[in-house]
Amino acid sequence: MMNKTYAGLAAFLLAIFVLIPVVISATGRWDLYYTLTSVALLSIGAAGVWLTFYIGRINIGQGAYALMGGYVSAVLMTQAGFSFWATLPLAGIFCAAVSVLIGLPILRLRGVYFAMITLVLTEVARLTALALPVTNGAKGITSIPLPGELPIFGLTLIPDFASMESPKLAFYLLAVTLMVLTYLVLWRIVNSRLGHLCRSLQQNEELSASIGVNTAYLRVLAYAISSFFGGLAGAVFVAISQSIYPSSFAVTDSVNFMLYCFVGGLGYVGGPMLGTFLLYFGWDLLSVAKEYQLLIYSSAMIALMLVLPNGVLSLFDRKGGRK
Repeated sequence: MMNKTYAGLAAFLLAIFVLIPVVISATGRWDLYYTLTSVALLSIGAAGVWLTFYIGRINIGQGAYALMGGYVSAVLMTQAGFSFWATLPLAGIFCAAVSVLIGLPILRLRGVYFAMITLVLTEVARLTALALPVTNGAKGITSIPLPGELPIFGLTLIPDFASMESPKLAFYLLAVTLMVLTYLVLWRIVNSRLGHLCRSLQQNEELSASIGVNTAYLRVLAYAISSFFGGLAGAVFVAISQSIYPSSFAVTDSVNFMLYCFVGGLGYVGGPMLGTFLLYFGWDLLSVAKEYQLLIYSSAMIALMLVLPNGVLSLFDRKGGRK
């Protein structure tokens, strides 16, 4: 079983790092780089939402942390002279710190109450970005420089993106690398003692507390990790677009992060990744339907939920176990 798992992982890595760039280069479909990069980054944000589902909370506020992370990176680069590579972890850490402050009071809530509060967070983040002078209000922040070189011990590990012949390829490789690292971290959490404790919150929080599990600490920790992933994705999105506005991430994006998890499968670590791929490409393919695009998309989502309530990955899991 483990050999099949490792073989599947090796095939997946070969496909995203080698085969896809080769196929795009051969076909000349350079626009696919942006599409696949977006899928990779959105799946990072969705991974964070999946983690909050793992502790029994419905998180519809990931767009707020993606927006925060994007602004932190943009402000540090344009106003403080930081390099993109330095702002990347700082954006995630800032979002994690904010989520701890927000999470301490709201994570006591469950079900629809927690979901409604997180849904409001994205709008609060947008209004805050409109009001703060440092974010430049509705004008946003533009002319954000491309990522510069990343030197380590005098050696250039990553060259300046502006000097590259194909920055789209560079952003794609950056996005899928971060995606792979994110899901490896997520898999490690799930298959560790921490993951088993988090699962106990989802099943019976009162029982977990009664046997000595620090449920408050676990809730806040999971929410902080989730928000870190959101901030990370937002920071890279800003680097790609070289601009950010208060409307860059809206309530719709927060809802989509949640839907990616549902479609892929809440019982599977790779569920958000597959859900993001299917829904992102599905929406683009339905553009030929024009005014009926949303109707067909919504109907397909409802049908999918009815036929596969455990997500698309449940098709490949005969035993119905968590992967």
